[in-house]
Amino acid sequence: MKGYISNANYSVKKCIFLLFINHRLVESSMLRKAIESVYAAYLPKNTHPFLYLSLEILPQNVDVNVHPTKHEVHFLHEDGIIESVQQTVESKLLGANSSRTYFTQTLLPRPAITSSDLAKPLAAVASSGVEGFGDKPCARQLVRTDAKEQKMDAFLQPVNMSHVLPAIPAAAGEPWSQDSEMLDASDFEVLSVKDIGSSANTAEQDLQPCHEESSSGPSRKRPRANLLDDIKEEDSGHDMTAARLPKRRIINLTSLLSLREEISSRNHTGLQDMLQNHVFIGCVNPQWALVQYQTKLYLINSTKLSQELFYQILTFDFGNFGVLRLSNPAPLYELAMMALDSPESGWTEDDGPKEGLAEYIVDFLRTKSEMLQDYFSIGIDENRNLTGLPLLLENYIPALEGLPMFILRLATEVNWDEEKECFDSLSKECSMFYSIRKEYTLYDSPILLQMGQQHEKLGSDKSWKWTAEHVISKAFRTLLLPPKDFAENGTILQLANLPDLYKVFERC
Repeated sequence: MKGYISNANYSVKKCIFLLFINHRLVESSMLRKAIESVYAAYLPKNTHPFLYLSLEILPQNVDVNVHPTKHEVHFLHEDGIIESVQQTVESKLLGANSSRTYFTQTLLPRPAITSSDLAKPLAAVASSGVEGFGDKPCARQLVRTDAKEQKMDAFLQPVNMSHVLPAIPAAAGEPWSQDSEMLDASDFEVLSVKDIGSSANTAEQDLQPCHEESSSGPSRKRPRANLLDDIKEEDSGHDMTAARLPKRRIINLTSLLSLREEISSRNHTGLQDMLQNHVFIGCVNPQWALVQYQTKLYLINSTKLSQELFYQILTFDFGNFGVLRLSNPAPLYELAMMALDSPESGWTEDDGPKEGLAEYIVDFLRTKSEMLQDYFSIGIDENRNLTGLPLLLENYIPALEGLPMFILRLATEVNWDEEKECFDSLSKECSMFYSIRKEYTLYDSPILLQMGQQHEKLGSDKSWKWTAEHVISKAFRTLLLPPKDFAENGTILQLANLPDLYKVFERC
């Protein structure tokens, strides 16, 4: 026996079975039924395979007088031959599950159904008096899809790691981690926008936590699409930044308005609705997370989404940021040298001595310090030290491992010649530094490998997982206008849909 058969990835609406016995095209209904029963366990319902089989049987054992056209045949020891063919086909299909092909579909969400859309059908059914109305819903409808409903973790009080774990001193030259920054809040002092004046008297101001400034103001939960109209209003006392601080001024630069219009024009309304009403499931790793929207499960790229989020915050809250004041100012020269020593910088001997390049970077940024302080709250003092970073989002501090490369790219990657390109490229560099990145968390660090089980058991309320769920994911709901290309480049992927899963279970 020899031939060709289709695997579990191929199916057609009608079975195609080409049977040759002793090099003659014939038919055998019993053999066809036996083979289709084997494929029924592998193919979806109402689909069939393709088979080509050539059997060599002794001519005296074949009965060709079953049908006048001699197409239908029977043969001696038919049951044994059919069983042998069945076993051979099934052995070829046993490994089908390891070679199955599944296709992922990029997100194409539909607008959510509002209560007004359901009012008319429900009223019509209720008024018609149809029996069975109000019966128990199907099992697949008993799933929580409302993002506003309370989750179980609200009843779980997280343990503060700073009161349980001893302080872990960083080795010389080692960058700080995201978790250590969140656990030790003393490394930063938060200045509100009201305390930001000239660079000379800022250090003399009393330091106030940002939540005290924002407690009396309204919650900043409004669509970004209407922000262009809001910035033209004269009274901005109740307008809040993403860090829940009141805006102190209105900036109507043409280049800035153009950047805001570009963000609004490329907004994907379907993705925006999904992010506004999603339920956070959990983190796969610092780069990927799982969320639920209605009855669908999505895999989202937290790195790309957070980078776009901070870019939009920098654009819409331009010039109104609070300050994350470093308790110990960081020398720009040492940061530039650390960046040049990193392979990520791409430095070669043809570029010149590292010391000379570091001096150039420091001197160049000193000439731009006034603009950086005024518009982006990036503080550089007269001693060439970095003193502060912008407070872009409440309860969020960027991973300082990326600070040396951030300083290097400020001097080398930003277009300082044109106003619009300058604001755009500078905001992109800042957003890249502030985004959640896998290489700048404790996810793969030796410290986590040493105390990983204890860390997860204690459940630090300031770990990167906590930040992703309670800070970044929350900001996605209220602040982010997702671009249209996020639905096509794999940033957001639909993994499963509950009704489709029930169809698979019903087939089984």
